Amino acid sequence: MKNTDKNKSFTLWPYAIVVCMILFMSYIAMFVYKAMNQDVDLVSKDYYEQEIKYQDQIEKVRRTQALGDVMLNYSADDKTILLQMPATYKDKNLTGTITLFRPSNDKLDEQLPLQLGRDQSQLLDAKDLDSGIWKVRVNFSDGEDTYYTEKVIQIQK
Repeated sequence: MKNTDKNKSFTLWPYAIVVCMILFMSYIAMFVYKAMNQDVDLVSKDYYEQEIKYQDQIEKVRRTQALGDVMLNYSADDKTILLQMPATYKDKNLTGTITLFRPSNDKLDEQLPLQLGRDQSQLLDAKDLDSGIWKVRVNFSDGEDTYYTEKVIQIQK
């Protein structure tokens, strides 16, 4: 009688191991499914061409820093971005563009013309910009040389 009682004993270990394996495999399958459906956009469509021109970009930044840093200040109270050129650019006729670049969504990018006032500044309205991180890129020229500066700002609503 003792032998038959030992054979009929019930243990949960095999079932627990199987359940744990099924849970682990379903977790991995869910992870793979979410990873495959993740939207992965490149920051720029023509990144390879931009990489080749990067040395020119470094030279533009060096020229800009040599003449003085361009100030870009975001005012959260007024929801404006102030672009202020240093005095060294005062006698130069500057033309260029200001790009408001949103790294997380390229559909929100904006490009504005550089239109400086008498005091070598330009005020940009940031009320329509979504909250988050933005890069303000200023690319300009004095007719002879090209210049570039960039600043990251955090817009909060």
